[in-house]
Amino acid sequence: MKKNIIIGISFILLFSCGGDEGSAGLEVKLPVSIMEIKPSYIAEYLDNTATVQAVKEAELSVEVKGFYFLQTNPLTKKPYTPGDYVKKGTLIIRLENPEHVSSVRLESEKLNLDISKREYEKQKSLYDKGGVTLRELINSERTYVDAQYSYDNALLQMRKLEIRAPFDGVIVDLPFYSRGSEVQTGSNLLKVMDYSQLYAEVSYPAAEIGRIKKSQPVKAMHYTLPKDTLDGVVDYASPAIDADTRTFKAGITIQNPDLILRPGMFVKLQTVIEELDSVIVIPKEIILTKRGGKTVFIVNKEEALSRVITTGLENEKQAQVVEGLKFDERLVIKGFETLQNHSKVKIIR
Repeated sequence: MKKNIIIGISFILLFSCGGDEGSAGLEVKLPVSIMEIKPSYIAEYLDNTATVQAVKEAELSVEVKGFYFLQTNPLTKKPYTPGDYVKKGTLIIRLENPEHVSSVRLESEKLNLDISKREYEKQKSLYDKGGVTLRELINSERTYVDAQYSYDNALLQMRKLEIRAPFDGVIVDLPFYSRGSEVQTGSNLLKVMDYSQLYAEVSYPAAEIGRIKKSQPVKAMHYTLPKDTLDGVVDYASPAIDADTRTFKAGITIQNPDLILRPGMFVKLQTVIEELDSVIVIPKEIILTKRGGKTVFIVNKEEALSRVITTGLENEKQAQVVEGLKFDERLVIKGFETLQNHSKVKIIR
């Protein structure tokens, strides 16, 4: 019996030793992806949302009733329609009102201006030669000036029959009227917007009042256009805090040269509070919080090494590392979850 026990123990020891030799020969390498640490840019943002509006917009209405004639867009060869881009001064709608034209007497006012101008020039020449008195010259000049005012006023009255773009912009509203139908005074005819620049009014927490200043950079984006980030600036920051909401207001101007954003869109705004360049920046998602502090892994000769780091500037997705990492080190960005210090790794792309 004693002999059998000794044999059994010997067998177990022999089997155990054989198992250890097998495990030692099998080395497991964990797959990881890495990034090489290079100088990078990072900014701390203060997030906000707002509805953007066009910096310029104009709604034009009928000043003198007339018969409606929508003009043809020379670019499309079709009548103007909402969405068409127009240059300042472009004739979009023409109104016809023979009675108004007759009452303005534009041609008569032009003839009167020409006659008054010639008479004034004649009197001026005679005055230089002593042929007329100063009073006669002044009377002639007054008649000429009055004729100029009358002609300019006639032009203004005639231009009320021409609906032109007040600035470079896009037609955003064009109510339908049948061609040749009479439109009454006060009727809305046209709305034009220039949204190459947009404006937004936002509210910031009172605690940030010392960090928001005029001309501070702002990034603007829309959730349907995540890759299109537009530049803007803080136009003003109110020094007063609302006692009820504990916020203060600020105005933001956004550059929109390609008309990517549209008036009325609800956008995300990131006000740049602080920014740094040529520093070590890593994804926040790879930082592990352990008992020893914030930890990441680097790879050195197929071995993962744990590094305790100190972070500085941060935003939603990134963090600056001020201690614990160096440029050109290989940082684990995928597969770090199961790593331990000195784990063997295999780099995959």
